[in-house]
Amino acid sequence: MDNNQTLLADGFEDAIIGIDTSNEVFRIIYDKQKMADVLQERDGMSTEDAWEYLEYNVFGAYVGEGTPIYGYQGGYERVLEFMSQL
Repeated sequence: MDNNQTLLADGFEDAIIGIDTSNEVFRIIYDKQKMADVLQERDGMSTEDAWEYLEYNVFGAYVGEGTPIYGYQGGYERVLEFMSQL
């Protein structure tokens, strides 16, 4: 996206759920579940293989200030569900 260091995760356009504009360099927000769904549908991966691939190759990679944010889409109930797992 121009010269501003905002980065996209190639091939996961359908998993974009927002953009973080809180800093000079914007960061794209992706839904982790949607990303796994893309790998399963597009590449024929099993659920386990899709998650393993994402955990190893995508979610932990830092590639500068414009590194995307990976999370889960959901409302209040989903937030409570995740918080109960902490």
